[in-house]
Amino acid sequence: MCRHHPECPSSQDRDREAARVIASHPEQGWSLLCNGVVVFEDTGELLPDGRVIAPRRPTDVRAAA
Repeated sequence: MCRHHPECPSSQDRDREAARVIASHPEQGWSLLCNGVVVFEDTGELLPDGRVIAPRRPTDVRAAA
């Protein structure tokens, strides 16, 4: 899908979030990357094959007591 040079990471790569944004909707909290990944502001992702990557925000980590 990517036509950038150098080519952006694919949706299967670990660094898939480094792909360029091709559509941004901050008012709705999501952006579409050129590799077909939809990233959400809560750090969750929707991959082109329908898989969901759960959010992994630092606020989801328990504080040491």
